[in-house]
Amino acid sequence: MPESAAEVTAAGIARLAGVGRAAVSNWRRRHADFPRPVGGTETSPSFALADVEGWLRAQGKLAEVPLRERVWQQVAGHPGGAVTALVHAGAVLLLVRDRSAAWLKLTALSDERLAETLPGALDETLTRRFGAERAVRTPTAAELAASVPLVRGAADLAAESGARQAFEFLLGRHLDANPRQYTLTPQGPAALMAALAAGPADARPTVLDPASGTGTLLRAVRNPAAVHGQDTDPDLAALTSLRLALASDAEVRVRAGDSLRADAFPGLAADVVLCHPPFNERNWGHEELAYDPRWEYGFPARTESELAWVQHSLARLRPGGTAVLLMPPAAASRRSGRRIRADLLRRGALRAVVALPAGAAPPYGIPLHLWVLRRPAAGVAVPPELLLVDTTGAEHTGGAGRDRLDWPAVHSAVLDAWLPFDKHGAVAETPGASRAVPVIELLDDDVDLAPARHLPPPAAGGGAAELAEVRERLSATLGRTVALTPPPALPSAADPAAAVRLTGVTVGELARAGALERRAGGAGGTGGAGGPVRVLTEHDVLAAQPPSGTLPEGPAEDAVLLRAGDVVVPVLGGGSVARVVDEATAGAVLGRNLQLLRPDPAALDPWFLAGFLRGTANNRQASSYASTATRLDVRRLQLPRLPLAEQRRHGERFRALAAFEEALRLAGRLGEQLIQGMYDGLTDGTVAP
Repeated sequence: MPESAAEVTAAGIARLAGVGRAAVSNWRRRHADFPRPVGGTETSPSFALADVEGWLRAQGKLAEVPLRERVWQQVAGHPGGAVTALVHAGAVLLLVRDRSAAWLKLTALSDERLAETLPGALDETLTRRFGAERAVRTPTAAELAASVPLVRGAADLAAESGARQAFEFLLGRHLDANPRQYTLTPQGPAALMAALAAGPADARPTVLDPASGTGTLLRAVRNPAAVHGQDTDPDLAALTSLRLALASDAEVRVRAGDSLRADAFPGLAADVVLCHPPFNERNWGHEELAYDPRWEYGFPARTESELAWVQHSLARLRPGGTAVLLMPPAAASRRSGRRIRADLLRRGALRAVVALPAGAAPPYGIPLHLWVLRRPAAGVAVPPELLLVDTTGAEHTGGAGRDRLDWPAVHSAVLDAWLPFDKHGAVAETPGASRAVPVIELLDDDVDLAPARHLPPPAAGGGAAELAEVRERLSATLGRTVALTPPPALPSAADPAAAVRLTGVTVGELARAGALERRAGGAGGTGGAGGPVRVLTEHDVLAAQPPSGTLPEGPAEDAVLLRAGDVVVPVLGGGSVARVVDEATAGAVLGRNLQLLRPDPAALDPWFLAGFLRGTANNRQASSYASTATRLDVRRLQLPRLPLAEQRRHGERFRALAAFEEALRLAGRLGEQLIQGMYDGLTDGTVAP
């Protein structure tokens, strides 16, 4: 096997064939001709990708490897490492996009000749795009020898989906495969930060991110003229350079290095600075930077690295330019930083503090803040007020974490307060949500800028009138639950030997017989012209709520679209839950950790199917147990063999139970709302005792 041949792990083989890891282990044991390992370790061997593809195809387990999957496996198995592979692929994709005619001539060369000729073409392209001083080094012919199949495949992928989309797909796969290696800024806060810093619609700003990471914040800016980034990791600096160059025609300047200790852009006067700095970093240069001219608002304490990043960002702005930083909440109240906070307020540099909900960005368990700053300009009056916005009560779609927030609602709440405040210097107060606070009120001994401590509480439950309305809805719902309560359970009059037992047929057997179709959910989606595509998440099924997820950014992937009458089953957690898809949910994408069962209406009633899948004994015998989770093998769930008419009779009872369950859920939510509203009203005086 050539040294440059791509390798693939057992997990990669499973992905190629669309099976689980256990199936790959079985193939290795049962088939003597299964390819032998060529690398890796004894517990995690790797195999030659070409050998694996040939074996899968010969066994009829692989009709054709999707192109993007083939290219990704070449990236993951590259002998120089995934980052080297991504840099080579990104450089060639830039050549394909910017000089397509030159690339077409190169494709006619043999692999050996292509590796020898490509460095010259890449050097010209990279120099033209990034300048002589750049983060992306031109690879040598020897380095490119191992990458020729990869770069040819990447170019083919660009022909299918575009150069930018091809690189985003490959980079996204790499980031997903190494979640602990990178601190990522999710798309939600990135878009909000860019919107807070946005100027006129026709403006083309110069933008800086001094802790650029993977370039997400810089990519979020609309139509920039130039983007500047710096990161301590040279690999990230190279990847970000290519990502930004493929995303737009803006001038791209990204450097490797520590922005605080070795600023790569000391003379820059940017229109916008966006930054997600490292938090709680004590080794930020406190000793050697004591007399740095950037500390215009005070020398930060060793424990206040975030305030060093704030002042660095202000120093790189033009007068009147805007900076938005993602900050830990402690930076708004730590006593060691109160003098710098006070000077930022007195001189009008700090314009707004926005409290985000927990789960907005890593670390996901902490409700982070956004600080909006503006470099003071000569002759401009110091603003007398600071805008405080609190969105910590924004609704989650299920636990703290990525893609778990209602970002459109958060964006609206923040921008509805910021835009009029930025334009007029004032905004109408919204209890519990936003307020323009006079700076003089904040200049006390603590200079505490946490929004929740300065906002008036919201009216209890919306006020006494709304509490009365909630009570009426609760009374009506409780009455409905009484009407829906199932009748007393009576013993079956049938012969016990003929009673319904789970001894009929499994879901796996029904699928093989064509009575139902079984599909697994995922993260992919085809997008749509009618707006964002909804995703039915695992939490949505467990909480019996409408689809709340959204598709991740990136190239289109195959999706499972729901139809009315489908039955959806969560496969993790060990609970007995099954949901019948209604018309309102139809059209959504099936999310991760969910299995879809699509019954043939001529053979199976969906409510009958869902009802029997929820049986405790049925779930127990179909579940497997690991140290951290319980997994349901949907194929092993059983149903009795009954005529369709009898199925529908059972289905009507199961449908009635589902309606009763939903009424109980609604009553619980209304009861909690009424109770908390009464507590709040009695304690703040808006409700009479």
